[in-house]
Amino acid sequence: MRHSIAGRATVVGTTLRAVASVFSIAATGAKIRTVTVTNTVAVAFVATLVRFTNATGVGTGLTEFDYDAANPALCTGFAGHTADGAVGAALAQVTIGAAVGAGYTWVFGDSGILIPVGTANGFGIICGTGTGQICDYTIEWDE
Repeated sequence: MRHSIAGRATVVGTTLRAVASVFSIAATGAKIRTVTVTNTVAVAFVATLVRFTNATGVGTGLTEFDYDAANPALCTGFAGHTADGAVGAALAQVTIGAAVGAGYTWVFGDSGILIPVGTANGFGIICGTGTGQICDYTIEWDE
């Protein structure tokens, strides 16, 4: 089933601190399908999609939107991380233009980006150069 989180960043991201993330649970993983990042100010920044290898300082839990209300999300979305995370591999990166509303959407097609089963496994949006902005985001995944 498909699920999503969306919102406005509550922290300015850094190279280790995510503006938003999704983590699997002990029994269920996820496949990331799309990620959208949109600028809210007129200053460019770099948005980077990364794997996390632990759930340190994940911030406030978000209410996931369930495309099928009969099948609620098991994985958990989190707003702005409160501490630096263990960033694994960078999956994709793009410069978001210096205009309100400038943005980018990554689409990962049929195979998606796998978040393996396990509470330490996550996926998030950081600012790859360390100079972040408050941005809007949407992450969609299947379980």
